[in-house]
Amino acid sequence: MIRLLTGVAALALPVVAMAQDASDENAWENPWAEVDLVYPPRRPPEEIIVNGSGLLRRTDSDRVQGASVISDLDPGLGARIENRLRDEAGIVQFRRSDGRTAHPTSQGVTLRGLGGNASSRALVTLDGVPQADPFGGWVAWSAYDAINLGGIIVTRGGGSGVDGPGALAGTIGLYSTMTDGAEASAAYGSRDSLDFSASAGTGLGSGQVAIDGRYSRGDGFIPIVKSQRGTVDRAAPYEQGGLGIRLRFDAGADSRIEASLRGFSDHRDRGTDFTTSKFDGIDASLRFVHDPAGATQWLALAYLQLRDFDSGFASVAAGRNSVAPALFQSVPATGIGARVEVRPAIGDANPLRVGVDWRRTTGRTEEDYFFSGTTPGRHRIAGGSSDTVGTFAEWSSGDAGDGLLWTLGGRIDRWWLGTGYRLERNIGGPLITDLDFPARTGWEGSGRAGVRWTSDGFALRAAAYRGWRLPTLNELYRPFRVGADTTIANELLRPERLWGGEAGADWSRDGTKLSVTFFANRLENAIANVTLAPNLSQRQNLGAIDSKGIEFAADQQLGPVALRATWAFTDAKVDAAGAAASLDGRRPAQIAKNSGSVSLRSNGNGPFGGFATLRYIGKQNEDDLGLQVLDDALTLDAGLSWRVTDAVSIEARGENLTNTLVPAAISSAGIVERATPRTLWIGARARF
Repeated sequence: MIRLLTGVAALALPVVAMAQDASDENAWENPWAEVDLVYPPRRPPEEIIVNGSGLLRRTDSDRVQGASVISDLDPGLGARIENRLRDEAGIVQFRRSDGRTAHPTSQGVTLRGLGGNASSRALVTLDGVPQADPFGGWVAWSAYDAINLGGIIVTRGGGSGVDGPGALAGTIGLYSTMTDGAEASAAYGSRDSLDFSASAGTGLGSGQVAIDGRYSRGDGFIPIVKSQRGTVDRAAPYEQGGLGIRLRFDAGADSRIEASLRGFSDHRDRGTDFTTSKFDGIDASLRFVHDPAGATQWLALAYLQLRDFDSGFASVAAGRNSVAPALFQSVPATGIGARVEVRPAIGDANPLRVGVDWRRTTGRTEEDYFFSGTTPGRHRIAGGSSDTVGTFAEWSSGDAGDGLLWTLGGRIDRWWLGTGYRLERNIGGPLITDLDFPARTGWEGSGRAGVRWTSDGFALRAAAYRGWRLPTLNELYRPFRVGADTTIANELLRPERLWGGEAGADWSRDGTKLSVTFFANRLENAIANVTLAPNLSQRQNLGAIDSKGIEFAADQQLGPVALRATWAFTDAKVDAAGAAASLDGRRPAQIAKNSGSVSLRSNGNGPFGGFATLRYIGKQNEDDLGLQVLDDALTLDAGLSWRVTDAVSIEARGENLTNTLVPAAISSAGIVERATPRTLWIGARARF
């Protein structure tokens, strides 16, 4: 209670510095409108800039489900996309640590209590391009900090066929914006941390060009809690950077060509010897968009993902006074895909969306293990490929105004798993394992039906949906070991299938917005790491995960200040039999029953601004049996800014200002790993 009262009091501190003119409240009225703006000093909470996104004009179909728009994204100065997403209750990342200290393979994301391992059950897209790692399904969050994002749209719940496979728990859509002019930031933070970011854009012939980049580094903190540290524990440094270029050209009336090329590099350490990881990637996309108002619109998109991931794993002795290498891993992977979508003109509107898309992933893991001292004794190669081809159609009626809106959509996918393989041998000696796993194929369907009735700022909505996800190559073919804990792969895993529904209400008037959603989901064939014996698990399809709950969001405009509160209650249970019968009725790992946040942000144009965010995450199980429990945590982030001139501002911000212990992981030996402790930043930002 003391921490709660302290946090609530601290939320009010930035208000003293926010006495300034309020922004235009009209920007609150329609968060789905497309807006092209020169970067303002601070954006109202529901503006979103989507120029340069490559999208056709959006339909209103997602309005039948719970959704939120995040547009107050200030790049640089230590801010990170994955931490901003934590402010939206119900979004769960597999670890509570962020992309500076978490292991890259543990950064999957889900919503609505669907549990999971490191693979994402929510579909993350950037300008419509899927972003999950081709091999493992995790998300390289650090790759997006170098992009000038105009906003994020979080759509909760699955089944939207236009998004494609993988949108079981929902879709997190990231949208880039073309910089007009130049902006840059530089910051210095705790533990000798540095953060530099810059974006520049200008006209080029009949189009635009924009370049974005970011570099950050820090000495890091010691991940293990103080009472359990040994002589092998040290700080975990990080170094990350990215650079991208985007081009946009007119190609005749109402048409444009958009091209994007970006690369990122992410080096992290886990706080002991032999635990360095390196994650590099290159992404490219090319799209042609034809979107005349009142006429047939269409889009053609092709994209490529290249990933190269290297990581070391260590075995730490009891007492944490000695450490030895346990595994060296290299994971090259490739994702490639294409999409064509058409929105025929029917009258003066485009209510119908039809299209086809294709995605192929290939990858393998190459590992050295069974060490004698620092010399590996065995080598393993495992991997395969997967393909999905799908066609979809969606019809939506009405518009964003008052009245009845309904939507009906469906999708059919054909999937293939190519011949998988696992080869293990003694280095310099004979083969141990040489296995080929038969190719498989199948059909899956997904779809959504929903309605929304709106009258004078009040809306009622309901939706029912079905979605699915193909197991990742990592889940199918790669066994792994972390410390004394071994997890066996399972080449027989079946696709996950979700059936769900929700009903909710929204109310908006005079700067006040309220939203509540009741949901119920059943995830069949849920893939989980199932304990078979002490220190031994296997990936298996559970019977199902049943999840139901409530999501609540409130926004209030208070002159130059915006207050936002979110809360999610999730009651999730495993329905299991057979080898996993011991999990029946248990809560899925890594899912808290309660989570929420309260944020206060300035949105005016005066010289002073600031924010404060109080964030709560409830207790959650670390393992499937609930033997290790991660305690709840309440944290406070806050910042102040002063615009010295029209172009230059000085900012200070802090993460976890109360220095709360946030447990991020517990090993089978009871060793507790923590998330980010108190971290302070001071920096400057310039815009021209």
